[in-house]
Amino acid sequence: MKFYAIIVAGGAGKRMQTAIAKQFLLLNEKPVMMHTLQAFYVSEVEPEIILVLAKADHEYWKELCVKYNFTIPHTLVEGGNERFHSVRNGLMTIKEDGVVAIHDAVRPVVTTSLITQTFKTALEIGNAIPCVKPSDSVRELQDDGSSKIINRDKLVLIQTPQTFDLGQLRIAYQQSFSTQFTDDASVVEAAGFPINLIEGNRNNIKVTYPEDLELASFLLKNNIPG
Repeated sequence: MKFYAIIVAGGAGKRMQTAIAKQFLLLNEKPVMMHTLQAFYVSEVEPEIILVLAKADHEYWKELCVKYNFTIPHTLVEGGNERFHSVRNGLMTIKEDGVVAIHDAVRPVVTTSLITQTFKTALEIGNAIPCVKPSDSVRELQDDGSSKIINRDKLVLIQTPQTFDLGQLRIAYQQSFSTQFTDDASVVEAAGFPINLIEGNRNNIKVTYPEDLELASFLLKNNIPG
């Protein structure tokens, strides 16, 4: 059985308030997504890594790999207009059957144990989507400007890696793009496949705001699992 990981790196630095895309920001002396690729490379399943990146950033990434002596093998693929198109571009490079994980490049604290668990679960039952329960109270905003409380026990927060049998994913990505596709699980669900949730990890944070970078640095330095 072949294992693959598609790392999606299409984000910009708007909410980080930086001129550089967040996947290239330095985290403990090397770019964020180098930590991400390394987590998959050293995992038990040892997947083939496919990095999907905007074409305009390919040369810059290659320069960074030289600068930081980053030698983890990976295939570089051109990104698309939306995440949906980027994932599909990465998927098209895979010619064999197997299991594939799709992961945000800016989740650098992901643990090898979570990676392995998603692959094992997807191998058994078709897919595995990690999630955590919200710890804060949740309210839904109404059209009139008011809000109402929502039972947080009925909600989960979705993470990556989202891992799938390649047969499922290929069928799902034959669909046309929809704004309703917020992640890969929503694409697969729209194709008629049931979604299997597994327990994620609260420290598997997505670097979106400046304080996220500080937290990721602390977690990595102290070897706290994400």
